[in-house]
Amino acid sequence: MSSHKHHEHLEVIRNSIHTTSDLDESQKSESIKRIEEWVLEDRAFGTLKNELLKISLYFEEVFSELGIK
Repeated sequence: MSSHKHHEHLEVIRNSIHTTSDLDESQKSESIKRIEEWVLEDRAFGTLKNELLKISLYFEEVFSELGIK
C-alpha cells in the first residue's frame, strides 16, 4: 500500500477516533498516541492495525470501512 494511501487511512481513523462514542476518553487517547508513535517510528501498517485492535474491537469496523483486511 502506498504512503499516500496510508496517510489517507490515518486521517480517516483519527477522525473516527475523535467522533465516536464507542471509545472512552482513555481509549481515544491511547489510540491517538499509538498512531503518533507509528508515524514517528515509520512502522509497518499491520503493526499499527494490531496495536489499535488490542485497544478496542471498534477498529475492526473502521478498517472494514476502509477496505483493510
